[in-house]
Amino acid sequence: MEPRAAILAVLTEEAAPLHWTKIQDLALRRGYLDPFEHPDVRRQVQTTLRALASEGLVEKQSKGVYFLRALAEDAED
Repeated sequence: MEPRAAILAVLTEEAAPLHWTKIQDLALRRGYLDPFEHPDVRRQVQTTLRALASEGLVEKQSKGVYFLRALAEDAED
């Protein structure tokens, strides 16, 4: 699974704000990310989260903490 899909899967499943290290840990534990397929997982997770935030798919709540924007919008309705 690509880092983008892995991060979105974790944030969707958890449905709560998570620190990037927790997102990375869950993606690795669940087998969404393979450290042999994607070397330097840390950099890939951080870069992908920043890209997703700039696209508006995830929102940064505080330093290093992200959540899925669609879930936040559903909670407001």
